[in-house]
Amino acid sequence: MGVSTSSPEKGIVRVGVDFPPVNALPADGWFALADAVRAAGRDPRVRCVVLAAEGRGFNAGVDIKEIQTHGSAALVGANRGCFEAFSAVYDCEVPVVAAVQGFCLGGGVGLVGNADVIVASEDATFGLPELDRGALGAATHLARLVPQHLMRALYFTSRTVTAAELHRHGAVWKVVPRDELVATALESAREIAAKDGELLRLAKAAINGIDPVDVRRSYRYEQGFTYEASVSGVADRVRDRFGREAE
Repeated sequence: MGVSTSSPEKGIVRVGVDFPPVNALPADGWFALADAVRAAGRDPRVRCVVLAAEGRGFNAGVDIKEIQTHGSAALVGANRGCFEAFSAVYDCEVPVVAAVQGFCLGGGVGLVGNADVIVASEDATFGLPELDRGALGAATHLARLVPQHLMRALYFTSRTVTAAELHRHGAVWKVVPRDELVATALESAREIAAKDGELLRLAKAAINGIDPVDVRRSYRYEQGFTYEASVSGVADRVRDRFGREAE
């Protein structure tokens, strides 16, 4: 349980996430994930990182129960942890391949939206249920996966979009049966890792440098509204209703 690191092949590091039952990460989990991705990217022997998760879903976002139990301190911790994890994926010195199965919600969209390549299982779904959970954020990252108006529709309705739909929009590289997900992600990572390591790092920096949107500043701006919703009492009202509905 937690965040793990392994090296399945030369030049490739797999960063795995395992927080049963649904991979909803506590604040410490987000920081641990950020540390693992950054460490992998700094290793000169590494040419590609595969970000994967155990269990039935890739990521269910932040641990709502932690916020309900510990209040504003947990919210600040979750905000900072998510910011660090999303930034670590984006700023990773080598390309990051995200291997997504099942649900990819909230913070999961933040991770894959900042990844370089997305491989998904046929049952994968992506969405931001933030408005149902008393939070805001990661529209920055959803906007990297779908066109602007679809992003808005998904955001305001809290609906999800399938891997096949994201494949049609060009966001998901490959869609495969679940039992082929790991092998396919490694295949993509292997193809990347075959390139010159120094040139890959230059290429990653160059591509980030021409992005039209500063994803770090954009997401931090969104988080300000999450905090505003919290201190105004709106977030608690929505989260309490969500907690009762989930029982």
